[in-house]
Amino acid sequence: MELHPQPIEAHLSRIREELSGRQAIYDLPARRFYRPDPALDLSCDFRAARAATPAGPAAGPQSQLVQNIVLSWLAGARVMELKTVQVDDRLAIPRPCIDARTIGYNVEWSQELKVEQALEEYVAAWMVIRILREQGVVPLAPGREATLFDMSVGYDLAGMKTRKVSSFVRGMVDATPTIERLRARLARSEHAACADLDFDPNVAAGITLSTFHGCPASEIEAICEFLLRELSVHVVIKMNPTLLGYEEVDAIVRGELGYREIELDRAAFDKDLKWSEAQGIVERLDGIARSRGLTLGVKFSNTLVVRNHDRFFTDPTMYMSGPPLHVLAVRLAARFRARFGDRFGISFSAGVDAKNFPDLAACDLVPITSCTDLLKAGGYARMTSYLEGLERKMRDLGVATRGDFVLAARGKGAEAAREVLSPDVARAVSEHLASSSKKKDVRALLEEQGAGSSYGKLVARAGEHNLRDYADAARKDARNRKDQNAKPPRKIGSRLWLFDCISCDKCIQVCPNDANFFVDVRPFSSEATEEVVVTAPGRTEVRKGKPYKLERAHQLANFADFCNDCGNCDVFCPEDGGPYVLKPRFFGSQGAYLEARRLDGFYLERLASGGVKMTGRIEGKEHVLVRESGQPDRFEDEGVALELDPESGAVISARPFFRASVGHALPLWRYVAARALLEGVLDLGATTPVGALLAQHA
Repeated sequence: MELHPQPIEAHLSRIREELSGRQAIYDLPARRFYRPDPALDLSCDFRAARAATPAGPAAGPQSQLVQNIVLSWLAGARVMELKTVQVDDRLAIPRPCIDARTIGYNVEWSQELKVEQALEEYVAAWMVIRILREQGVVPLAPGREATLFDMSVGYDLAGMKTRKVSSFVRGMVDATPTIERLRARLARSEHAACADLDFDPNVAAGITLSTFHGCPASEIEAICEFLLRELSVHVVIKMNPTLLGYEEVDAIVRGELGYREIELDRAAFDKDLKWSEAQGIVERLDGIARSRGLTLGVKFSNTLVVRNHDRFFTDPTMYMSGPPLHVLAVRLAARFRARFGDRFGISFSAGVDAKNFPDLAACDLVPITSCTDLLKAGGYARMTSYLEGLERKMRDLGVATRGDFVLAARGKGAEAAREVLSPDVARAVSEHLASSSKKKDVRALLEEQGAGSSYGKLVARAGEHNLRDYADAARKDARNRKDQNAKPPRKIGSRLWLFDCISCDKCIQVCPNDANFFVDVRPFSSEATEEVVVTAPGRTEVRKGKPYKLERAHQLANFADFCNDCGNCDVFCPEDGGPYVLKPRFFGSQGAYLEARRLDGFYLERLASGGVKMTGRIEGKEHVLVRESGQPDRFEDEGVALELDPESGAVISARPFFRASVGHALPLWRYVAARALLEGVLDLGATTPVGALLAQHA
């Protein structure tokens, strides 16, 4: 399915209505918003700027649409690595494309929007977050709101130099034209009060470079030099786990961790960047970055190319993530830090979850981004647990800042102090860290000692020691082994259909695009649903048909404009068939509805009279339901037009169309089902994506 982003005013309408009516935003309950402890400072430096937390979504399914980015922010993300943009924005991506049943695999994908759409979507998300801050949706002390957007751009130099991609980068560095265009939309809407806010036009000042697996070292270096010299942006180079070499990766993944089913692709190791080449690249580029007043960093790591050993995907290769990648990536990060110290910042993304997030924070890695874990039950709320877990550990250690946590977390602060401070100052720091009552932070202590400028160096050295220790610990941690990650989500043996599943709502939680939502409907099990209107020469007659029941009030539905058929909801649904395939599908526009002619689904539009028209395909047949206040419902297919009582569903009149063939049958359960869905969506108002769009035309 092609994605169809919503306008910014529709997002704001939904946010307002959902928050006031259901204490949630994009189906994330307000109780799971990250509310930072005002006594703790988790902030960190990234590319010469400050972010309130080191957490964020990795470039991928959690960072491409407004709702994805806002959901990440609500869960505590303050460094948003936006989904990768490249010149070819008409990719044919295999579906499904995500397999998070166990450790995590995906097939290659980039942005699913056109480049100009991606620019507008990212800027709109930036503006919505600013509006939410202004409205105090989440209480934030000064400084706790600091949020950074980071571009991810690929994949080769030729594409980077095109006007399309270069204009995207410049449009993120100075987003004034896009902001003004969106500001004008707000001014014409019910959200006009938001139009006058001060929206910072510098949406993103840096890029995390993503290159093709097998991209030559010279190409990577040339791309980075272009970004630094010509586009004047900070650069982070995303490195591949193949840097460890085939033998070491095989020994760890298949040997020590026990993932014997994984077959490495030796050709990928032969073609990918080598460790010596990576060192040379960063050393040469460092001078260019510094001369331009910019920063250069690295990221560990990209996913690992492996051969497809399953039938979930059709591609011959796929990309591994999750726990085994975590072990490889921390080993690479430790090796890099041992070689370069704190000369280059290291960002991290590989198998991040609530359990290991504090460990990674203790290694002074910034930012720490997640993807696969957020695809599991709980969704974005899992990131809230990352930060809450870090805060608990900070309180347990009696520290109030992220830097002091790095010094205290693994007991390496005193050793680091002896290495970078004078003996007297190191002794004072060691005594302070050993004290059970830390009434001041280490930075303040150093300032008293006249060594305040050494704090960053001290934290970095402790982080280096912690990272080395953690790399060894992660390799031995049973949580990362195959036997701890072999069990897929449970299936109960029943099959989904249009209505009445077990209503666990996991499909809502695990959809990164928030494409799945719920409606509350009127259950039905009436005789009317068993009737079929059949055409006869010049007339119609009602015959008995099959019974049809809708037993539960709580029903699940899908907003097709946000659904990219990734398949993740099918993986975690206890029933078979896939919610995104079998649940009622709604489209946000007539164009999107017509574009998907092969799929059943519904499209709602407001009438000049104030009524609502719902056009829908049911079992491949087109139907129209019109509801106007004080009037009978009108329902028709290609052969029969009916008038029905909107409450009882009883047929008031039936008229065959002249083109209808004799014996054409319209089962009345289709009307009752369509009526239930229409009422459910209308009753929820703008709290659903369908209702939010409909509200713009009221």
